[in-house]
Amino acid sequence: MEKKDLRIIYMGTPEFAVAPLKALIENGFNIVGVVTMPDKPMGRHQSKLQSSAVGEYAKEKGLPLLQPERLKDPAFLQQLQELQAHLQIVVAFRMLPEVVWAMPPLGTFNLHASLLPQYRGAAPINWAIIQGEKQSGVTTFFLQHDIDTGDIIEQATLDIDPDEDAGSLHNRLQDLGAKLVVNTTQLILDGKVSTHPQPTTGVELHAAPKIFKDTCRINWCNHSHQIHNLVRGLSPSPGAWTTLCHTGTETAPTKELKIFKTSLVDSSNMPPINHCGQLYVANKKHLFVACQKEWIEILQLQPAGKRRMETKDFLSGLKNPEEWSME
Repeated sequence: MEKKDLRIIYMGTPEFAVAPLKALIENGFNIVGVVTMPDKPMGRHQSKLQSSAVGEYAKEKGLPLLQPERLKDPAFLQQLQELQAHLQIVVAFRMLPEVVWAMPPLGTFNLHASLLPQYRGAAPINWAIIQGEKQSGVTTFFLQHDIDTGDIIEQATLDIDPDEDAGSLHNRLQDLGAKLVVNTTQLILDGKVSTHPQPTTGVELHAAPKIFKDTCRINWCNHSHQIHNLVRGLSPSPGAWTTLCHTGTETAPTKELKIFKTSLVDSSNMPPINHCGQLYVANKKHLFVACQKEWIEILQLQPAGKRRMETKDFLSGLKNPEEWSME
């Protein structure tokens, strides 16, 4: 079978899923249909409809686009069958019912942004950094009933830089994943694909569940490296957050802050720590917060309702910083 004869349906939603689709097209593969989320109402009056990143790209390239509300809708299933796909590829999409993933004769494979079986779930890039991993990667695997548990086809790895945030890692994994999807598709086309089950014994597995607001709150009584990793893992979105409180009175208003960038520091020459969340300002432009046993420096932050800024700009508008603490 030639590339042009291999009929592929591609399923995905966010920007992360655009790069593999683009790479498949640029490498001459035949995309006979694209499946993504329905357009969402946007704007002040919800009067405008916005497509997903994958949907926008599919429209730009003139690819047949399906946007089902329900993946078990008989009309949608009929449309899939009529496309007569040999293979389905899934990148950052919804969990598929078996009636969908079992449809093509060559199967359905998924690209996941972790080295499975580690970090199964919705937010693998964030959690890998939050947990302080030094390496990450991408995995292609054939879908089966349980989410992110199918037999592994291929993996590719990269090192995580010590101060790298989730945004940077996302972009690098996106590029790495695009190459892996093309390679995996070529293996399937050539009939050379081989798989192996995900290891389930002898390894401590870390999950990657959906991130909620409570996940993002900073506990200043943790070690500085834990806080540093949390901030990196949630930057630029959704952002780690904390509350700035005035220590002089309980009735003073609090201020919510998002913290986007921190730095680990040598605490040996710093003032003694009296309590977690204690603030120390040096030279009117460096802001340090006390953690469990060490200090950590805040480099970039964003007060609620304001723009993201450097610490020195924030300090210029904060009177008597020693009277405040973070909680």
